[in-house]
Amino acid sequence: MNFDQWETTVPKQITGDSLWKVTAYRYALFLSDLSWYDATKLIQDKRTLDLSNQLYRATGFIGANIAEGYSGGTGKDRARFYEYGLGSAKECRDWYYKGRHVLGETVLEHRLGLVTEIIQLLLTMVPQPRDEAIREEATEYRVESADAGTGLKPSEISLFHGNAPMP
Repeated sequence: MNFDQWETTVPKQITGDSLWKVTAYRYALFLSDLSWYDATKLIQDKRTLDLSNQLYRATGFIGANIAEGYSGGTGKDRARFYEYGLGSAKECRDWYYKGRHVLGETVLEHRLGLVTEIIQLLLTMVPQPRDEAIREEATEYRVESADAGTGLKPSEISLFHGNAPMP
């Protein structure tokens, strides 16, 4: 499965929402779906039983916090939930690394690349609401393209659009 194929399976009730325009959210939802298979592989080894639960929960929290922040009221509220999502993404990266012996190098590289892209996107989103809320309470909240300023090369981003290795 690759990102483009997966995207066609997402229900219109989700893709029709304005939240779907947030690239970090789409990538987080994709990662969450992939982590279902990864957790299933990890749960088969007694040494990574607890890790599988932590990984699956962390990946789910990324998108959930982006969704909650996107729907939040003030810039400070948005920033707080985006920061929670950022923390969950970093936690997820940690759990993936710890599960590398069971998941394998190919899966690890793909998932670390994807979660790192999510982290980079969230880093561009977090300061925006916070800065605007600090400068002026009445300032309208604006989100610039989440794709800008990730620091990754186009070839690195396209890695997520190829087939996602399965454990």
